[in-house]
Amino acid sequence: MPHSSAVLVRLKGATYTDSYFAALSAVLREYAMEVKGYVVYLSVTNPAALLIDILGSVDIPTKNVSFIDVTSYMMVDKAQRAPNTTYVESPTMLETIMLRVEYLLRRSTSERKIVVLDSISSLAIHNNVPILQEFLHILVNKLKSIGATTILFTVIEETAPELSNVLSLISDANVTLEGGGQP
Repeated sequence: MPHSSAVLVRLKGATYTDSYFAALSAVLREYAMEVKGYVVYLSVTNPAALLIDILGSVDIPTKNVSFIDVTSYMMVDKAQRAPNTTYVESPTMLETIMLRVEYLLRRSTSERKIVVLDSISSLAIHNNVPILQEFLHILVNKLKSIGATTILFTVIEETAPELSNVLSLISDANVTLEGGGQP
């Protein structure tokens, strides 16, 4: 994946879990470990603590990954907070999410920066489509302008056509994964 690009990964609902973890594993292994990149992972679908546990179970270290968890704020006690994780109160707080992403990227000294958005479909549950379209357009173009690579996950069957059109416009590459992470 070239710097300053956005990749849209479209997943089929029936094979979402297998495809998602295969793609995520490949991204984190290659970029967070081998290239010594820095990853900001926006966790909308699953709590960051769960992702950290799952990634640890398949030997993917998360020391070069910062999580922004927008699902767990109300449920997680401060003593139970996951490492390398910041919490946003709600997935509807798009401006706060954008500011957290920018802040974490500025803090990093890594030359290779990757932002993973999991998932557009989950954000669409909590936000109306026009506002989400605007947020994604601004965020992805901002990330491109600072040289970051963006990976956007979405579930095909759960993505509104008008949102799908915007995702195609802002993405430099579109990949549809069948079962098991295979294009």
